[in-house]
Amino acid sequence: MIKGNFIDNLPKVYGIYTGGFLAFIIIMSIAEQMGMTAKTIGICFVAFTVAIYAIIGYLSRTAQADAYYVAGRQVPTVFNGMATAADWMSGASFVAMAGGIYFKGYGYMALLVGWTGGYVLVASLLAPYLRKFGCYTVPDFIGTRYGGNLSRFMAVVVLTVASFTYVTAQINATGTIASVALDIPFQYAVYVGLVSILLCSMLGGMRGVTWTQVAQYIVLIIAYLLPVFWISNKMGAGFFPHFMLADEVSRIAELEAQFGFVKNSAENLKEVPKGLAGITKAHSAVNATPWAFISLALAMMMGTASLPHVMMRYFTTPSVKAARKSVGWSLFFIFLLYSSAPMLATLSKLSLIDPTLPTGIIGKSISEVQAIDWYQNWNQANLMFVSDFNGNGTLELNEFFMGGKAVVLATPEIAGLPYVISGLVAAGGMAAAMSTADGLILAIANAISHDVYYKIIDPKAETAKRLVVARVLLVVIGFAGATIAALEIQGILGSVIWAFDFAMSGLFFPLVLGVWWKRANKEGAIAGMFLGLVSGAAYLVWVRTGGSGFLGITQLTFGIFGSAVSLVAMVVVSLMTSAPNAATQKMVDEVRIPSGKSILGKQH
Repeated sequence: MIKGNFIDNLPKVYGIYTGGFLAFIIIMSIAEQMGMTAKTIGICFVAFTVAIYAIIGYLSRTAQADAYYVAGRQVPTVFNGMATAADWMSGASFVAMAGGIYFKGYGYMALLVGWTGGYVLVASLLAPYLRKFGCYTVPDFIGTRYGGNLSRFMAVVVLTVASFTYVTAQINATGTIASVALDIPFQYAVYVGLVSILLCSMLGGMRGVTWTQVAQYIVLIIAYLLPVFWISNKMGAGFFPHFMLADEVSRIAELEAQFGFVKNSAENLKEVPKGLAGITKAHSAVNATPWAFISLALAMMMGTASLPHVMMRYFTTPSVKAARKSVGWSLFFIFLLYSSAPMLATLSKLSLIDPTLPTGIIGKSISEVQAIDWYQNWNQANLMFVSDFNGNGTLELNEFFMGGKAVVLATPEIAGLPYVISGLVAAGGMAAAMSTADGLILAIANAISHDVYYKIIDPKAETAKRLVVARVLLVVIGFAGATIAALEIQGILGSVIWAFDFAMSGLFFPLVLGVWWKRANKEGAIAGMFLGLVSGAAYLVWVRTGGSGFLGITQLTFGIFGSAVSLVAMVVVSLMTSAPNAATQKMVDEVRIPSGKSILGKQH
């Protein structure tokens, strides 16, 4: 029996939850041995975990503004680190990142460097100081630091553009998993994913999302690591394969050289379903130039320190010191998955192309491959395709195509693991995408309800009315995101990278200079946010429509251009206009003192 305060009992509560989840996995394993079908197992995993999240969301319901917006600022550092990791490790991290490394090579590890390194910027430049400020949202900081409704509104615009771009990718991921697990069309599955997401955040706001994200982290980390260790042990790469990565990569390079690479003709590629890719270059040949690697890592670092849903997590800690510690725990929990993503991509590729393994398919007859159960399942989901382009009846390296989303989700089946592991991975991917989508939709809804409706439109609005507005916005924004996701305009990983670029284009320097440069003023911040976002978006459109770009800045790193424009505009305009008043400059000095009461105190 659990007695006393919920916060004090968190280790016991989540210990029981983890034990219960492991017991559920064992029960599903027994059910599989007794003849339960793969489809039923998949449905059980997704339904069971989503039901748990919904129950946590319901039990966390609140009518208090402080609890709804910042979880009452009571979240302990370790648990905030877990919630932040779940918030961070999105569908892109869980489902798409290993796929990016699988197809694009280890140049894509710039994402890991940038996304992890970004937390160094968060810890050193922003998180403790924004927590000291005592705000509810990122636009709340911008609006109070610089003054005026226009600066607050511009911050909401940048937040909405970046977060909405990001959330469509997460709903895309939930839709992909739901469509496979529940055997329904993707266009309908995205709305199933949306309903699951809203169940967690509708009633409890940040409090509900926080405790749900801790539960989701436990599911997703078990679901990611268990297959890696199991497959590695089965393939003879050692129980802890991370230390063997160099050997396995060398093995891949040897096999790819042995099979050779034949570039497919445009005529051949017309047969391949949209969104699928094939292995057309050796891993060793795909690594980008040093600047391409560095620029992508830099963009992801600055984007990490600009994303509002990341910053919001550190508003929930009890103190400034706790916010700083929480960043360290976030990095630890994120590292557990990020260190394993390259290994999973490597094991997945070896499973398919190594002819000495029973799972290898290169060199087998086309008809034999097409008869494999896992191929038929994923082919029906439009995530795998083979074709005999050269007419010799044998599957060549350039005749197998797969969707990036399938690398993580399909690898347990390909490696011959029990289907219960595939169900577990589906549940983990769902948890990863849902946890991030929760945070993103909440960030947009909270910013609009608090910073536009309450701070600008109706400053006298009662708490109950503000929370109704926030909850209605959750539904509207989520529905819009699901509708855009159903169109599949951009892949999961591409959409996520764009979100980072949008965020850094408009928010990185207004946030950093707001803490570290007293001379930065309202006019400079408005110019920086507006010109940064517009120039970054314009650069993206230009490159996407055939522009050649310059200085090696691509559609994946357009935020470097946007943030540079933002910095120049902010500094020039601030110096050309009057300095902030003495009270504002004193406030900036106080923000940088790590102890003492928060600046805003009880102003909310």
